[in-house]
Amino acid sequence: MEKSPLARFRSLVNNEDVVAIKQMQHLILGRLQDSNAVLTHFNEYSEQCFAEVSNDFAGKTRLLKSMKADLDHIFLKLRGMKSRLAATYPDAFPTGAMAETMDQRPDLESPLD
Repeated sequence: MEKSPLARFRSLVNNEDVVAIKQMQHLILGRLQDSNAVLTHFNEYSEQCFAEVSNDFAGKTRLLKSMKADLDHIFLKLRGMKSRLAATYPDAFPTGAMAETMDQRPDLESPLD
């Protein structure tokens, strides 16, 4: 009598190997579920922490932008005053000092190298 395709397939694979593969898959599934639970907990915690500090960061960002605008205005006024002083009193600044000291501030908007 001829064997069915399923019976022939089962004869090709060792039953112990199939059981071992099932056990390994079950173990891997458990580890993946544990990892998923840990990551879900971490994401919830991170979301909570971000919600707590996001308003504070937004306020500090607005404050820093306001301070930068104020400082830019102050330095613009100072450069104008220095230019007027140099025009009125040419001996007040050494030759070439105006070009070197006009604006030595770093550009805060360009990335650092």
